[in-house]
Amino acid sequence: MKRVLFVCVENSCRSQMAAAFATRLGADRIDAHSAGSRPAHGVNPRAIAFMAERGYDLSDRAPKPLSTFEGQTFDIVVTMGCGDACPWVPAAQRVDWALPDPKSLPDDEFRAVRDEIERRVRQLLAEWDIPS
Repeated sequence: MKRVLFVCVENSCRSQMAAAFATRLGADRIDAHSAGSRPAHGVNPRAIAFMAERGYDLSDRAPKPLSTFEGQTFDIVVTMGCGDACPWVPAAQRVDWALPDPKSLPDDEFRAVRDEIERRVRQLLAEWDIPS
């Protein structure tokens, strides 16, 4: 089972969506988590709503700090454009997707970020020969 950690600053939009896509699309072959360098108090309501449009329920999720995963290692850590705000986490591979934070974007642009995250998760799974 591959272990992946998705990291953004607040852990309220991008990384939550990525972990949800990876968990469902990777089925029992992915152990997906998300965290933030400065976690928000809750998952962004628009992330919840726009993921619900695709059949994902994020309403029971909560942002977590990176310290939650202290001492753990991952096959890959995916940062999402948080730059220096995302400290080093042990992983065999590290990649930055450099996606804009959608929280202040218009709805259509927020959805475009969501769709791009799904596309990249599917690509990551394909690289691991995991059908999605």
